[in-house]
Amino acid sequence: MEKACPVEPQPVSWVRDPRRWAFAGIGVASVGLGWLGVFVPGLPTTIFLIIASYCFARSCPWLEDRLLRIPLFAPYMKVLDAGRGMSRKAVVSALVSMWSMVSLSCTILFVAGRLTMPIAAVIVLMAVAGTIMILVYGRKPRAAKA
Repeated sequence: MEKACPVEPQPVSWVRDPRRWAFAGIGVASVGLGWLGVFVPGLPTTIFLIIASYCFARSCPWLEDRLLRIPLFAPYMKVLDAGRGMSRKAVVSALVSMWSMVSLSCTILFVAGRLTMPIAAVIVLMAVAGTIMILVYGRKPRAAKA
């Protein structure tokens, strides 16, 4: 007896795939936040552009290509080059500036009487997550031993 071959599902077209629309929307929002981060001190730029690049790669590759060619974002997008990582100086600078801003934010909120334990926990946990991401993914790849 011959087995019936299973019916393969029809591929969902790009226009009707809600995941692609969601990725494209998140990517556009991330570019907007990254653009604001260029001008607003304390608002990160690179992480939003990395998120946008990730989302565009999964939804609209031509938008990712366009993002990589925008002169305003070119310095921030160098981090995405294959085989490149952050220099030790960049890692230290990122960590020092991030933790300085976290300390300053918590101090200002405390003095204003608006720092509650849940808010402090969220701020510190986000900074810890950022630190882990920088330390794990930001370092340069090691050269292979000969």
